[in-house]
Amino acid sequence: MPIAAELYYFLHKPQAGAVKRPPVILLHGSGGNHLSWPPQVRRMADERIYALDLPGHGKSEGMGEHSINEYMDYVITFMKVLKIGAAVIVGVSMGSAIALNIALKYPRKVLGLGLIGAGAKMRVSPAILDTVGNETSFESAVDLIHENCFSENVPPSLIQLSKRYMLEMRPPVLLGDFLACNEFNVMEQLPRIKTPTLLICGAEDKMTPVKYSEFLREGIPGAELQIVENAGHLVMLERPDLVADMLKQFVDKIPLRVRKPRKKKDEAVEKTPAIVSENLETTIST
Repeated sequence: MPIAAELYYFLHKPQAGAVKRPPVILLHGSGGNHLSWPPQVRRMADERIYALDLPGHGKSEGMGEHSINEYMDYVITFMKVLKIGAAVIVGVSMGSAIALNIALKYPRKVLGLGLIGAGAKMRVSPAILDTVGNETSFESAVDLIHENCFSENVPPSLIQLSKRYMLEMRPPVLLGDFLACNEFNVMEQLPRIKTPTLLICGAEDKMTPVKYSEFLREGIPGAELQIVENAGHLVMLERPDLVADMLKQFVDKIPLRVRKPRKKKDEAVEKTPAIVSENLETTIST
């Protein structure tokens, strides 16, 4: 089971001989895990993809966190441990908030942003905050959450599967996720983001309505917005093929950042006398 920086992660590698592409890191939302991303996204052809379980989620140990900054720190440490200098960061819901924070605080580590069901501010309904952390009301809170996560035409089996995964969460961890979202606000900082950005939003998203993504598009220079019909907040689960195609086209346009090799000290020393000699000759001749 691959673990780095105390985080479990699913890794998809490109086939041998594939053109080198920027790595992609997938960040799930509140109460999610790496399986929040359908296979079409987790296994995009010719891409190196890391789908993380944040602390306290899925197969990762821990009790979760209560702020987006704390979750961000885990992702940054994860990148350092695996020597990922920079990546395309793709997040859904809470994961998109983490991605935005990374872009703002560690811009050189972000080659591109994929923001799904996102918002510059993510206030959470008091009805959820008041019930999701209590074991006696946890199941009803999960029901309420899922009433707002999908479109009207979603297959009931998909809702039941999503509920099953969320009910495996510990109530305090899920509460921490929603508290982190509730305090998140980068509305005034968006113009500072200079990285290529793709926004994807379900037309029937009730958790982060389309107007949230429109605000992000207006605030982030050059951001592109794709609105997906017949889909809600978890648009990548309802329209996996379409979302995977959108992400693939976006990622393939982002160039791989190649580090320039550092000059060896001996080479620098050897060149110094020549430079000094040339300067002396110029001085003498004048």
